[in-house]
Amino acid sequence: MNHYLLLLGLVAPSLAVYAGTDVVELDPKTFDKQVLKSDSVWIVEFYAPWCGHCQRLVPDYTKAAKALKGVVKVGAVNADEHRSLGGQYGVQGFPTIKIFGLDKKKPEDYNGGRDAKGFVEGGLAAAKKMVNAKLGGKSGGGGGGSGGGSNSGAGTGEGKDVIELTESNFRKKVFNSDKGVLVEFYAPWCGHCKTLAPHWANAATELKGKMSLGALDATAHGSIAQEYGVQGYPTIKYWAPGSSEPEDYTGGRTAGDIVKWAEEKFAENIPPPEVVQAVSEAAVTGACENHPLCVIAFLPHILDCQASCRNSFIKDLTKLGDKYKKKDWGWVWSEGMAQPDLENAVEVGGFGYPALVVLSQKKMKYTTLTGSFGYDGINEFLRDLSYGKSGRTNPVKGAQMPKIAQIDAWDGKDGELPEEEDIDLSDVDLDDHDEL
Repeated sequence: MNHYLLLLGLVAPSLAVYAGTDVVELDPKTFDKQVLKSDSVWIVEFYAPWCGHCQRLVPDYTKAAKALKGVVKVGAVNADEHRSLGGQYGVQGFPTIKIFGLDKKKPEDYNGGRDAKGFVEGGLAAAKKMVNAKLGGKSGGGGGGSGGGSNSGAGTGEGKDVIELTESNFRKKVFNSDKGVLVEFYAPWCGHCKTLAPHWANAATELKGKMSLGALDATAHGSIAQEYGVQGYPTIKYWAPGSSEPEDYTGGRTAGDIVKWAEEKFAENIPPPEVVQAVSEAAVTGACENHPLCVIAFLPHILDCQASCRNSFIKDLTKLGDKYKKKDWGWVWSEGMAQPDLENAVEVGGFGYPALVVLSQKKMKYTTLTGSFGYDGINEFLRDLSYGKSGRTNPVKGAQMPKIAQIDAWDGKDGELPEEEDIDLSDVDLDDHDEL
C-alpha cells in the first residue's frame, strides 16, 4: 500500500519549532510538488505565527506527525507570509485546516478534534477513504498543479455563453467590454461554486447582448484574484463598460437574481434617449416602431415660442427621457402644424400648443396629456403610465401611422418674419379714374 500523507499545517512562532520533527513546512514553491503532485493524503493547516490558537496546537500537531510517520505526514503553511497560497483555498482565519485526499483539486475542511488523537484519527480516516475510493476504481487528482482550468470540477466556467477568463485574456475581455462584465472568482473544490454553476450558465445565456458573464479559476490565476482582494469563493465583481475598477456584486445567487441585478445595471449605463424632431418618416418610425411607447410633443411654432422657449421644452423632455430610460420609450417633438396628418391622427391641432401624447404603435392607441405642459405635469402623467394607469386611451385615426412629411430640421435659431415685398407704385396715376 502506498504511504499516505496527512498534512497538518502545524503552527509555530518560528521554523525552529519543527526542527528534528516529522512536520513538513511548505511554501508556494514546494506545495505543488510535495502535495498536489503526490498520490498521498494531506491535511493542511494554514496558520499565522502571531496566532495564539495556532501556537497552542503545535505540541499536538508535532505528536500526531510522529505517530503517523510511515502512514501519514504532517506539514505547515505560513499563510500570513504566503497569502496567495492561502487565498487559493479560501483561507480567511487561522488556523484553517484542510484535507487533501484523492482529488487534490478538491480539498475538504478538517472538522475533527484539535488534539493529537483527533488528528491521528482524522489522518487514518482520510487514508481509509482514499483506499476505498481506489478499490472502487476512482483515480486520483494528483499531478494537476495548483490550479486547473476554469472547468476543473467546479463547473462554473461551463456554459456556452460564459467567458473563460485567464491571466492572459482578463484585461482584454473585461476592461474593453462595451456591455459591462460580471466576473465570478471561483475555486474548483468550492461547493458553493458548484451550486452556483448552473445558475451562472443560465444567466449568461439570458443576458446575452446586454451583459457578459465570465468565470476565473482563482486557484489557477491567483495574481488576478489577489489584485482584486478575493479572499473567499465564490466572489462576484462587476466591471461597468470601459471601466478598469470593479464594484461588488450585491445580488442573490439564483439565475433570476443575477439577471435582475444585471438588467438594472445595464439600464443604469445606457445613455438617455435622444428627443428627435419629426422631420421624416424614418425619424418617427425609429422612435415609435421598435419601442413599447413613444412620447410625442407638439411644440409651438417658432414665431410663437423663440429658441430659448423651445429649448426649455426640449430640455425638460430630455431630462424626462433620462428619468424613464429604463422603460425604453421613444421620444419625438414636432413643430405645431408642421405634421398635419400626425396631428389629425391623434387629435392634437384643435387644442393648441404645446401638447403631448403617448402612443403605442403596436396597439395603435394613444393617450393625451391633460395636465400642465411642464416638467412636473408631464412627469406625473408619465409616472402614472409607468404604473399602468393609462387613463383614457383613444384609437389612432385610420388604425395606422399617418404619413410624415419630409421637412427641414430646425436650425436652432429664433424665427424671423418673412420680409414684405416692396411694391413699385410709380406707374400708377392715382388721379386717373373714370367719372361716374
